[in-house]
Amino acid sequence: MNDRAPNPALADPDWDKLLSNFNKLLGMKILEWSEGAATLAVDLDERHQNRSGVAHGGVFMTMMDAAGGYAGCYCPHPGRVRRTLSLSLNTSFLAAGRGGRVFARARVRGGGTKIYVSTIEVSDEAGTLLAIGEGVYRYRTGSEKPEGVPVEG
Repeated sequence: MNDRAPNPALADPDWDKLLSNFNKLLGMKILEWSEGAATLAVDLDERHQNRSGVAHGGVFMTMMDAAGGYAGCYCPHPGRVRRTLSLSLNTSFLAAGRGGRVFARARVRGGGTKIYVSTIEVSDEAGTLLAIGEGVYRYRTGSEKPEGVPVEG
C-alpha cells in the first residue's frame, strides 16, 4: 500500500477532535487524511498489551476500523463532517506488535453512493506488516456527499 513513513507535518490538530472517545482512550492520532485515504497511529505501551505481553489484536482491529472509516469520509469543508458506520471488518494478523508506534493505513477501494470498501494495513515503525484487512462502511444520512453535515457542538 504505502511503505513511506507518514508526514506528521500534514496532520491537522483539529482532526483529533473528531476521534471517538474510545479511540482517544487508545491514544490514537490522525496523521494523514485526504479523499480516499487515512493514516492513524498509536504509540503502544503496557496498556495495549494482552496477557502474552504483545499488543492486543483488538487494538489493531480498532485502528483498522477507524482508518477504513476515515478513508471514506474526508470532508474538506470547514465546520462540516462526514460520518459512517461499519458493516463488516475482516482481519488477518501477521505479526506481533511489541511496542513503539504502529500505523494503520487505509485506502478506499470502491463503492457506491451509500456503501464503500476500504483496504487497511497495520505496520510498525520498521515497516513490518502486522495485520491486513478490509472493511465495509455505510455513510450516515447526509454524509454521502463531500459537503457532509454541520459539526455538532
